Amino acid sequence: MWKNPSFRRVVLVAITATGSSSLALGLQYGGNDISRFKFLSSAAATFVSSASMIGANPASCNAKDAASKEGSIKNNPRYIDQELEMQMDGIDNPRKRGMLVQRFTGDSTPYSFPVTPVRLVKEWPKDKPPFEDRDFERQDENDDGSFYAVPRLVYHIDEPAVASLTQYYRNNISAGSDILDICSSWVSHYPLEFPKTMKRISATGMNPLELKFNDQLTDFEGRNLNKDPKLPYKDNSFDAVTCVVSIDYLNKPIQILKEVHRVLRPGGKVIISQSNRCFSTKAVRMWLTMNDRQHLDLINGYLQYAGGFEPRKAFDISATMPDNSYRDPMFIIEAVKETV
Repeated sequence: MWKNPSFRRVVLVAITATGSSSLALGLQYGGNDISRFKFLSSAAATFVSSASMIGANPASCNAKDAASKEGSIKNNPRYIDQELEMQMDGIDNPRKRGMLVQRFTGDSTPYSFPVTPVRLVKEWPKDKPPFEDRDFERQDENDDGSFYAVPRLVYHIDEPAVASLTQYYRNNISAGSDILDICSSWVSHYPLEFPKTMKRISATGMNPLELKFNDQLTDFEGRNLNKDPKLPYKDNSFDAVTCVVSIDYLNKPIQILKEVHRVLRPGGKVIISQSNRCFSTKAVRMWLTMNDRQHLDLINGYLQYAGGFEPRKAFDISATMPDNSYRDPMFIIEAVKETV
């Protein structure tokens, strides 16, 4: 047990009943209940929230409110530490599995967040994509469902990269929007206030159990887009679609971006973010032969061949460190659906 009383954490225990798809989530900051967690459903689920000790940054747990944009964002916690307990649906086993996780909120950090335009230089052929089937091959062609079957409640980019993306979303997605996060997981990197300020936050992802732990979602659909690239939503349903460090794994990216175009409303935008990390065995072949700049040009090419988007804009939004040390880069390509 940690002895320093200034070191605190928030504990979240989420229990999924056997044979049920329901999950309930609760959160407490030092005894003050927070309501930002949405119940995905209420049947056959229980939640427990409490406070305990941990060796965490004291400044990360001093928020009195989980934040709305009208509130004081500067008082948001830097981290939210949680203990998640889960029981797999449909398994006749009374034992449950717990995992301690830490969420990055993207706030109260020492980083700065410049946004630098990046010029897209490659000119793609206008008529037909120049890609071959082999370009989308992967070292591991085994079923993606098996690869992602076990929840990975970890981050695949570091805290500065997460924070830069969170700040970009805050500044570039309008309040009251309907948002879709594709290739999503247990975190979407949205600002803390988004569940309150946005009309709807939907998601598709490989692992439904991870998506259940994503407290920012209004609804979600488990979906392997490499097998079925069709999005399960009506035309013109969303104002913004996001995709975080995942487009390198898609073996049908143009078809999927056509679907993104379909579900976006005219004037809506898709925000595709990319760093330099990946599961190399699951990334498509040509991605692994390219550098960061070439990745941006490639994504621009995907969007061009998907059709129906205004000229794309690319940005380097990598966070700047106080000591100027190197951390994970973060890049954005943003495309707006044409209005005519």
